[in-house]
Amino acid sequence: MTDSNDRPSVFVHPSADVESGAQVGDGTKVWHLAHIRSTARVGAGCVIGRNVYVDAGVTVGDLVKIQNNVSVYQGVTIEDEVFVGPCAVFTNDFRPRAQNPDWTITPTLVRRGASIGANATLICGIEVGEYAMIAAGSVVTKDVQPYQLVAGNPARPKGWVDAKGEVISRDVENRPAGLDQG
Repeated sequence: MTDSNDRPSVFVHPSADVESGAQVGDGTKVWHLAHIRSTARVGAGCVIGRNVYVDAGVTVGDLVKIQNNVSVYQGVTIEDEVFVGPCAVFTNDFRPRAQNPDWTITPTLVRRGASIGANATLICGIEVGEYAMIAAGSVVTKDVQPYQLVAGNPARPKGWVDAKGEVISRDVENRPAGLDQG
């Protein structure tokens, strides 16, 4: 992990803004028009796509791929090997108002290996389990179990996937034997 001012093995596109004090891991690529705030921490071997915003205080693990047009707001933690599809949305305010002096951040946690499809929306205050799969366009309002496949608005269980993302069961009631518990 290197400071944003000392990034010998980090690629930052000239149009990107990595603020002083941001920590960006070795081998990470930060593409066009991305913005990483000063107290953010992005791990090693990540790909931060075009027009991605990583807010102050956010932690992104190693080997994470965040596709174009994603904003990762304060309060979101993304563990290692997570895929975030293009235009996915994270929120951090459960009751948003333009003026709210009592506002507090509601955290969201995305566990190792999870995949979030394009245009999915994650309402704050949830946990996405290890290797879970969120289908494109889903609106996630509740926790997602490890290895669970969810889809829809609101997102509902649709089955189970393995660590490679292959659907191994459509039985939403019974978790298949042999799936790691994390």
